[in-house]
Amino acid sequence: MTMVLSVLDRTFLQSSLVVFTGVKPQVWCRRHTRIVCIVSRRDYACNDETIAFLASTTGVFQQRLLHTSVPARDAPKVPDFTPYEAKDPSTNRALSYFMIGSLGVLSASAAKSTVTEFLASMSASADVLALAKVEVELASIPEGKNVIIKWRGKPVFIRHRTSEEIEEAKQTDWKTLRDPESDEQRTKKPEWLVMLGVCTHLGCVPIGEAGDYGGWFCPCHGSHYDISGRIRKGPAPLNLEVPQYDFTEADAKLIIG
Repeated sequence: MTMVLSVLDRTFLQSSLVVFTGVKPQVWCRRHTRIVCIVSRRDYACNDETIAFLASTTGVFQQRLLHTSVPARDAPKVPDFTPYEAKDPSTNRALSYFMIGSLGVLSASAAKSTVTEFLASMSASADVLALAKVEVELASIPEGKNVIIKWRGKPVFIRHRTSEEIEEAKQTDWKTLRDPESDEQRTKKPEWLVMLGVCTHLGCVPIGEAGDYGGWFCPCHGSHYDISGRIRKGPAPLNLEVPQYDFTEADAKLIIG
């Protein structure tokens, strides 16, 4: 049967009919308008009536549509690229170096752009930068009074101290305090005291002109600060923080930040 199929596949390139009559198979090949029986070498006219007759008499009708005798190969056939290879290996060396250098420059540029955009996204926004510095008119604050302003979301105490308050702050033995700091270290001008209005214990806002020392008092846990904002009594561990500030040349404005 294998030999007959091989002869059939090599001889005829059209589709074939395989008809089984009893035990002995007969191979029929359709060639244009004729049907050829390979076993008996008989030639018949190829029409619908002949095909129907073969199918009705044998009971089995199969139409072969695909070639099955393709020779097997042990390994895939690889094309020969020898004509495309460079005659001298050093010929393409300059091009290789150029490509590597170009890719390196492009990669470095992309990395720099990525890092720059990432750092720019982490910088402060325009509204935050607008509040980075605050200007205060000093002429609007009378002597002996406090003013509270908002800076970077925190309250800031600004007190125009009297001469008696300045003298009291200087006479205090600051070396014995819990957080030793002289009044000169906490002020740039003795009459102006600038501090963050945040208690150093748990972040509460102290009350001005209150407490046992005439400065500030935190009613939450009982911390007392003197007229220089130094902790004198209570659970607070540190003095009130002094932010970065400066005065204008004419001393008319206070700039915080």
